[in-house]
Amino acid sequence: MGFRKDFLWGGATAANQCEGGANEGNRGVANVDLMPLGEDRYLVGTGKMKMYDFDDQHFYPALTAVDFYHHYKEDIALFGEMGFKTFRLSIAWTRIFPNGNEEKPNEVGLKYYEDIFKECHKYGIEPLVTINHFDCPMYLIKKIGGWRSREMINYFYKLCKTLFIRYKGLVKYWLTFNEINMILHFPFVAAGLCFEEDENETQAMITAVHHQLLASAMATKLAHEIDSNNQIGCMLAAGSYYPETCKPEDYWKAICDNREVYMFADVQARGYYHNYALKWLEERNASIPFVKGDKELLKENTVDFVSFSYYSSRVSSSDLSKGKQSESNIFSSAKNPYLKESDWGWAIDPLGFRSTLNELYDRYQKPLFVVENGLGANDVLENGSIHDDYRIDYLRQHIQAMKDAVEKDGVNLLGYTTWGCIDLVSNGTGEVKKRYGFIYVDRDNLGNGTYQRIKKDSFYWYKKVIETNGEDLY
Repeated sequence: MGFRKDFLWGGATAANQCEGGANEGNRGVANVDLMPLGEDRYLVGTGKMKMYDFDDQHFYPALTAVDFYHHYKEDIALFGEMGFKTFRLSIAWTRIFPNGNEEKPNEVGLKYYEDIFKECHKYGIEPLVTINHFDCPMYLIKKIGGWRSREMINYFYKLCKTLFIRYKGLVKYWLTFNEINMILHFPFVAAGLCFEEDENETQAMITAVHHQLLASAMATKLAHEIDSNNQIGCMLAAGSYYPETCKPEDYWKAICDNREVYMFADVQARGYYHNYALKWLEERNASIPFVKGDKELLKENTVDFVSFSYYSSRVSSSDLSKGKQSESNIFSSAKNPYLKESDWGWAIDPLGFRSTLNELYDRYQKPLFVVENGLGANDVLENGSIHDDYRIDYLRQHIQAMKDAVEKDGVNLLGYTTWGCIDLVSNGTGEVKKRYGFIYVDRDNLGNGTYQRIKKDSFYWYKKVIETNGEDLY
């Protein structure tokens, strides 16, 4: 059987992690621009440290990123050479509405993305567009508190309407919000939230995410009205939790941790908040700020497909006090002694990928789309080449696991986009030396370099994988 004939092979990026050109084309300032390199990044991202303006003490990697803004024709040509069927990218909200609340959109920004989409179609590449990939205008954060405010729904709706009308016929695959569950882990990045002293942080986060879920439902409804060909997906940061032992408390902790992962995608795919979510909030003295019509809007406008990121599985322990915690994409996890780890301490678990695919398909029974999967590694340039066998090995094992989920388990899978198809800025650390791409970019963590693009060994390997529709993984 194998993958469907129209399987969408490709790669994924985000505007704030690859685009750069922050001061060009009338673009406004976004929250993600203010995420600094270094130890303060985590504090800013979690809303514990307020950074609403740039200072001289920090370096801000998103301002230049890997300069896709000026290199997009060259980069898309390379994606075309690999045979991409799809390219996932995101819209920088502040390119379209610099402050977020303008009457009219910025034509320079609209034209920029239109040119990108046309460039993709030149190579037979279908754009897969994330409308909001951790991107919030700073003007709206300062003025109304970001997604704390219900006003944000109207501003987002206007953005979506502008995009759906302008790019009708150019884009048909859309994701509303990237990693919707990340709000519980990186709330400033996910929703522009900074917390006040003694504030009920859970209430602030659930208020913000409720507004995002309503905005997502409105966008889904609007997309279908404007163009019946539009396919709208939700997106979550996935990765199944295993209990650390067969101790009942560990097993129960795994159930609870997995529920936290699915809590908001449940709303987007099923149309309502599950009872466990309501109880979870009750325990934390928080509640969903429903107003009349909210429940109907969510119920009537569920997504067409479910997309997700997967890098590693995680481990739940009822006791994390023994210094046994591992670093796993901002999510807490106990170490898994049965798995090898990446250079950045992420567990490498292809079978966990298959398990996650099955869990999601069992849960939602909607088509799935893997929109992030990859290995961050410290690649070394030797005599103009990068021999990244470790990346090929990681991707080979994960694609095989994905193939098993389709062939042996009957999972309905639309496509697969690796993160990131070209080196870019890491969301978690702000580094570029944590490289993911098939294409090396000559730029260091502090923005120094020629920004030259160099094909890695994995470039040629992935080209063959796509050519054979995943049949030749060697």
